[in-house]
Amino acid sequence: MRASHAATALAAAAAMLLLAGCVDNSAPAGPADAAPANDIQVDEAAAALLPDDIAESGTLLVGTDPTYAPNEFKDESGEPIGWGIELASAVAAKLGLEVEYQVSKFDNIIPSITGGKVDVGASSFTDTIEREEQVDFVNYYEAGIQWASAAGTDVDPDDACGLKVAVQATTYEDTEEVPAKSEACVAAGKPPIDKLQYDTQDAATNAVALGQADALSADSPVTLYAISQTDGKLQAAGESFDVAPYGFAVAKDSGLAEAIQAALQSMVDDGTYGDILDEWGVADGGIEKITINAASNG
Repeated sequence: MRASHAATALAAAAAMLLLAGCVDNSAPAGPADAAPANDIQVDEAAAALLPDDIAESGTLLVGTDPTYAPNEFKDESGEPIGWGIELASAVAAKLGLEVEYQVSKFDNIIPSITGGKVDVGASSFTDTIEREEQVDFVNYYEAGIQWASAAGTDVDPDDACGLKVAVQATTYEDTEEVPAKSEACVAAGKPPIDKLQYDTQDAATNAVALGQADALSADSPVTLYAISQTDGKLQAAGESFDVAPYGFAVAKDSGLAEAIQAALQSMVDDGTYGDILDEWGVADGGIEKITINAASNG
């Protein structure tokens, strides 16, 4: 997430969504022909770069907040799924490791990495210079910001003064993008944006579908997926903008970033990476060269 990841409790949000019937909450099992991780060949050169403790454990511990469909969410049995999850599982397979997911609130993932509780954060992290002060990022995708509004309405993300805008709490849209737009409104003598925070993206989406908010702001693949789940109730508001890199987060200077970079580049080169993005319909943000800490080195 462009998230740093609250007004509604998770259980209440889920109940509201089910009762309202605005958002399709059925969790797809994922593309039927997506390549399973156990079909991926180990890249020995990449595996040789692993830190000794991870190589000896045989397991990659991955923290994720699966509330950001289609990137990371839960299937009907409650297991993490999504194209970001498939990429992380494929990386583990390339490195000859098993993968173990630890579900967490988004804002607990980086502290879990720095505290040694998980090895990788796989939760649509936008790579920022501020976050690079705490962790390293292996960059694997380029995502923009995309707004959506109720079908038939006219909302301009560059002139949303006085509007109610729904965001998932602690995402980049919540902490940076919408507040900056609101400050610009005030500086221009216009009313501020009324930012509405929700614990999950489903709840933010539903707020717009129910008319409780004028628009929502989220990462482009997430917004486009949300629009597709609302049976024509939402539409894109303007074009995507502010493209920035997603990255898998790892402990700084641990050596794990280089191993994951090599594994991902191997997946790009052999087509595994592209196949996963294609099957989930998010290939537009794919990249050809896997980098480390793009925010500061790009």
